[in-house]
Amino acid sequence: MSSQASRRAVIVGGVRTPFVRAFAEFLELDTIALGTAAVRGLLERTRVPHHAIDAIVWGGVILPGLSPNVGREIALDLKLPSSVEGMTVTRACASGLQAITSAASAIERGDADVIIAGGSDSTSNAEIKLPQKLVHAAAPLAFGKATPADVLGLLSTLMPITDVLPRMPKIAERTTGQVMGEAAEEMARRNEIPRAAQDELAARSHHRAAAAIARGRFADEIVPVKTPSGAWVHGDTIVRGDTSVDRLAKLRPVFAKDGTLSAGNSTPLTDGASAVLLMSEERAKALGLRPLAALKSWSYVGVDPGDQLLIGPAIAMPRALDRAGLTLDQIDLIDIHEAFAAQVLCVLKMLASDGFAQARLGKERAVGAVPVDKLNVLGGSIAFGHPFGATGARMVTTMANELAATGKRTALLGICAAGGLGAAAVLERI
Repeated sequence: MSSQASRRAVIVGGVRTPFVRAFAEFLELDTIALGTAAVRGLLERTRVPHHAIDAIVWGGVILPGLSPNVGREIALDLKLPSSVEGMTVTRACASGLQAITSAASAIERGDADVIIAGGSDSTSNAEIKLPQKLVHAAAPLAFGKATPADVLGLLSTLMPITDVLPRMPKIAERTTGQVMGEAAEEMARRNEIPRAAQDELAARSHHRAAAAIARGRFADEIVPVKTPSGAWVHGDTIVRGDTSVDRLAKLRPVFAKDGTLSAGNSTPLTDGASAVLLMSEERAKALGLRPLAALKSWSYVGVDPGDQLLIGPAIAMPRALDRAGLTLDQIDLIDIHEAFAAQVLCVLKMLASDGFAQARLGKERAVGAVPVDKLNVLGGSIAFGHPFGATGARMVTTMANELAATGKRTALLGICAAGGLGAAAVLERI
């Protein structure tokens, strides 16, 4: 998608909750509560009139079974006008970006003027699924239609007990059965990405994030959250400014005995939410709001999950550049989601490869090498964490603010996602 419409959607503001490790400070807050906290903070920071809001478009991965339309639930919880409709989208780890580009499309088509888009996820509150064997047998009991024979049938399903015990949620590919970290491990081996390079990228992510926090860079982006127990969480809790390559090198591999991926160079399970305010340029002017940036283009692609599961950004990012009419050397900031340090390094290697360009992009020459001083300048997901549905909105918010603060012109975003998906977007400062 190339955003060349005369009616342009602009990013007016964005905020997020602190990102915290799963099963910690936000244990009692589900994805709806986290999303509500983020949107409430966005409304308070931007002071957009509630009656001006047309919709909420929300991204999520771990959706609550009984209320999966998180976007609409947020609008209702905040008691926004009943006319504020809501929808929820899911594109695995690119869900937050999908929400934003869906909102931008709707605005540029004229379907809406003001939309809040973002995403949230609470790994802490992932639902534990019962085996279908037990669900089918227990259904008559649950609906109050059980006969004595049904009760006996249910009891017969309880043996052996191991067949009916709840199973731990597992982030694995349905088509391959492979855990994402295992796929990243294979990519690292195939593309000859050494452990030292992964630890160096991870350490740099923490150091840059910690430096940004120390100078107050995220003060206007992060909204404090009060937990049900009354405690306040004011900032990110995962960033480790005191880590080092030497410390990271001592951590054992977690996905293969002879592997290179560790807990230190992989993204931790995280709870959090992020929200972005988009509107037509005309409406922003009428409301007296100053736009930060606009989406110049975006791209979503699919790759074979059994091949290189997380290589999608190496295809999506060049396509977004082409649709924006730009080359890599014309981009000022490059922000790539750090699911794993190995995955980022594989993507960077493919962007710099003539062979990859010829085989996968239909280009004679490589897209180009990404300079370290342009890459993830404020840290990335390894440092901040990765609430699946929120990361895309976090990246858009941070890059839009960075363009506005520094006067730089363009930013390129890249995100890998489960299912062999890749996503990218180009932002331009207004």
